[in-house]
Amino acid sequence: MFGVGKQGGILNRDRTNARWAGVFYILATAAPILTVAFIGFLGGGVAGEPVADYLVQAAANEGQVIMGMFVEVIWALSVLFIPVMLFSILRKHSETLALGFLGLRFIEAVSAIIHSILLLSLLTLAREAAAAAGDVSYLQSAGSLLLAAREWTFMIGSGIVWSLSALLLNYLLIRSNLVPRWLSLWGLIGGALSLVAYLLQFVDVSISEWVFAPIAVQEMVFAVWLIVKGFNASALASQTGK
Repeated sequence: MFGVGKQGGILNRDRTNARWAGVFYILATAAPILTVAFIGFLGGGVAGEPVADYLVQAAANEGQVIMGMFVEVIWALSVLFIPVMLFSILRKHSETLALGFLGLRFIEAVSAIIHSILLLSLLTLAREAAAAAGDVSYLQSAGSLLLAAREWTFMIGSGIVWSLSALLLNYLLIRSNLVPRWLSLWGLIGGALSLVAYLLQFVDVSISEWVFAPIAVQEMVFAVWLIVKGFNASALASQTGK
């Protein structure tokens, strides 16, 4: 009886962790979009080419820039808490793959923090430009470098590394039968398309943004699935009992 009760407690914990992982998936997707709402006027990074007066705009909208930084921190924490919530579940099926997923998403979270630090550095330049008299072209050049650094940080951490983590997770989900096979296959294909698209951008080959739609939609479906249904109960029970 004690063993059955203990197993039931572990299953309940796993279901709770899965629901939280779903919530963090949604936050990790919504936060970068919300960031653009605050600092899209800067251009560069995830928002496109820098506008001509982005330092002036940053100094004039300092509050929005700081809010954008806080949203990016929420993004980083959400990215990190996804594998933290899922690790105890995934490790029962493959500790190596679970650690790999945790490590990749940790790298992505660190890159998101660097992304926000670069944003604060840009704000410092904007303040200096606003206070300076005369030519500030050197500050404009430095700001362009910071925006480029944000773009590369995003491309590596939230592009290449994120795509690899999606491939690793969905491969593990296929092996474990924790979710329906169609959902994990969808994620595997979407992750592969995303990885190829980001790698092509490194060699200046641009392709349609629609190539990212499969993995973006799949992650939201996966998140809702975790919140509403959770992982396959029989797959959880089979490993919990071992």
